[in-house]
Amino acid sequence: MPARTKEQSMQIPADLLTTLIDPRTVISGDRVQVPFELDPALYKRLNNMLKDIGGRWDGRKAVRAHVFPFPVEEFMRACLAAGAWPSRFDQGWYPTPPAVAFDMLEHASIRVGHTVLEPSAGTGSLVQRAADQMGIVDCVEIDPRRAHVLRELGVARQVIQGDFLDLDPAGIAEPYDRILMNPPFSDAIGHVMHALGFLRDGGTLIAVMPESINWHSDRKAVEFRQLVTDVEGDVIPLPDDAFLSSGTRMRTVLLRLDAEPGGPLPTHDWHQRQPLQLDLFATV
Repeated sequence: MPARTKEQSMQIPADLLTTLIDPRTVISGDRVQVPFELDPALYKRLNNMLKDIGGRWDGRKAVRAHVFPFPVEEFMRACLAAGAWPSRFDQGWYPTPPAVAFDMLEHASIRVGHTVLEPSAGTGSLVQRAADQMGIVDCVEIDPRRAHVLRELGVARQVIQGDFLDLDPAGIAEPYDRILMNPPFSDAIGHVMHALGFLRDGGTLIAVMPESINWHSDRKAVEFRQLVTDVEGDVIPLPDDAFLSSGTRMRTVLLRLDAEPGGPLPTHDWHQRQPLQLDLFATV
């Protein structure tokens, strides 16, 4: 039997998807309940999928459902829209819960006509809300299935399917007024630093980050904290269970960085200024 790849581990087969979107299936609170008979082989695969996400079968008469250690409805809605799920083999995608998305938009203060970048857009939790506030939204998503969902939403000006870290900020015509991001927690600092290259002076970046950025002692984290301090950025605690509905108990914070014109944040404009500074040194 071939080894299961990361890509394969996320795909929801068509027959499982049909079962989960069946109007008789109940997805509510912390439970997924299929109250109709399934072929034993199909049930076994459904059981394996739901266990992979974090559910466990509770066969008591009053329950008879897969029960999760978190409210599962919003999470499952995102999974079903994408036709994929983040299993234990791929825990990089945690959809932004509605309450967190609301807080991010409050801090972003998007105005009509603001250009907005969402570098790890998932299935559109932030994209939709930014568009609702009349922002002009571009988004990037590495997974082709989720990128398809974003295109189907029809609210983004542009959907780029690819790895955000492979995009060159020097190649964009105009930097962005706002950046909203829920980056992979495994390299949140790297993603935020790269995103700053797409931000204009005077713009604002809002990012969800793991709480560990406050205390990790590696050089990357220490230098990042110093930069946040130097620019008087805000690190705003989120509730301990903020991402529980997305399948993780990881503690998180919101980061807000306002790019003062001419300041030290390595924004798109900052990078544009660097060749001029190098030329000045070259003529001394």
